[in-house]
Amino acid sequence: MDDDLIETGDAPRSRYTKLPGKGFFYPDSLDDERAERRARETIEGSEAVVIADGDADGLACAAMIREAYDAALDVAPFEDAIAARLDDEREGDEAAETAGDVADDEDPLEDAHAQSSVGLLSAGPYSIDTALERVAAHADDGIDLFVCDLCPDDYEWIAEPLEELADSTDAIRWFDHHQWDDETASAVREAGVDLVVGESDEECTADVTLRSLGREFDDRWAELAAVTRDHDLWLKEDPRSDDLADYSYWAGAEEYAAVVGAYGVDLPEAVRSFVSERRVEKEARIDLAVDRAVTHEVGDWRVAVTYGRCSQNEVAERLREAGADAAVIVKPAGSASIRGSDDFRHAHEVAGRVNGGGHPQAAGCKPDIYDDMLDYAHHWSTEGQACQRVILAAFEAVAEEVAAEERDADEAEAAE
Repeated sequence: MDDDLIETGDAPRSRYTKLPGKGFFYPDSLDDERAERRARETIEGSEAVVIADGDADGLACAAMIREAYDAALDVAPFEDAIAARLDDEREGDEAAETAGDVADDEDPLEDAHAQSSVGLLSAGPYSIDTALERVAAHADDGIDLFVCDLCPDDYEWIAEPLEELADSTDAIRWFDHHQWDDETASAVREAGVDLVVGESDEECTADVTLRSLGREFDDRWAELAAVTRDHDLWLKEDPRSDDLADYSYWAGAEEYAAVVGAYGVDLPEAVRSFVSERRVEKEARIDLAVDRAVTHEVGDWRVAVTYGRCSQNEVAERLREAGADAAVIVKPAGSASIRGSDDFRHAHEVAGRVNGGGHPQAAGCKPDIYDDMLDYAHHWSTEGQACQRVILAAFEAVAEEVAAEERDADEAEAAE
């Protein structure tokens, strides 16, 4: 495929935001090979391994654990790379081409993932099993294993690698703040895992990790947890939390862990400049997604649905401010984010009907409607109409259930 077809280049934003990022077009088989190789390099020889969500909350936990093991990476090479990246973005293609002349094997950060004695694997809620399998395959016996900011939907699909690791590791500690099913939590604990789950509406996982590691940390770590919580729980009281969230999204996991490990929430000037530059594009994408939104009446709820490559939380916030009870952001890659409000706490129920899950006010899904690339072509050219239809149908089904429950409650109350 011609690279120009999947690069943003000079294409209008109204067009390229309808398409997924170029990583979507990279075959899973090649991506899996690369991920397996990097995981092996990360894990082999480590005294501890952290499996963490790749957002600001999960990576703050990884930085704390590395601090506890005196295993933080030197931040200087990362700062040099950030400054060079910032120059590239400011100077355009000419600088980018010059930077591209450096071979991968000359990149001082090419093997950063293998340099700490505490290995870091980024994972999502649906790849916990793969991450555990990789640790089981490549880790030395007697390591410490940490899992942070991740919650499995069901124990069975992580049971085999977790139980194998329980026999070979020195300890497994799992820190989280999501809403766990009692049966899943009990099974994880019975496997020999020290599971600590904080209150999901009061703590982020960085809070849980900070209080659970049994080590005295400097005040800056408590501040990092507090500011991370501000964004992760969507409190929005500290403007620095947006900096952390945006930076974690745009930076690699090793870079973010190294920088916040060294500086906490007081990000260096190069990072703040980099984030500021990237926000110009981010805000434009948010505006475009909000302009594309269409509001539907579903039961007693106003559901705003939009499409595009954008920052879903900020788009959802803007749609809520415009009067929506719930927001759906359909993404070009085929998945969707569902965000609720004080008047809509059923996001996880809707997502659960379309191959997903999550929390009452924040959930995600990927409807099983894509059989081949023609289905994706239709998805892009129609701004996700098929995906929107099945999600709206799920909203309607949940609305009927909620209405029936309310009628039953009213009848029971009247009977009393």
